[in-house]
Amino acid sequence: MKNRHFFVYFLASRKHGTIYIGVTNDLIRRVYEHKEKLVAGFTKDYGVDKLVYCEMFDDPESAITREKRVKRWKRDWKIELIERGNPNWDDLYPSLI
Repeated sequence: MKNRHFFVYFLASRKHGTIYIGVTNDLIRRVYEHKEKLVAGFTKDYGVDKLVYCEMFDDPESAITREKRVKRWKRDWKIELIERGNPNWDDLYPSLI
């Protein structure tokens, strides 16, 4: 059986710009969909397509719980989390592919 991982990921329009938080079991595919504007809705409408943060989980329940928790955080806390590991808000997507 293939070992599946689940990811909570943050996309941003730019440094300190609009932030989107999502969950997926295929991070490369999902971010690609956002970058190519294949996903109708918020990220397409606001140009949110830079992967600036992600966390990996072994099961979907943990990932979904984390996503819901982080979405309720104050914006400043989200920015602090991003900047701890990615102070320049670099797009991490190229390092995945």
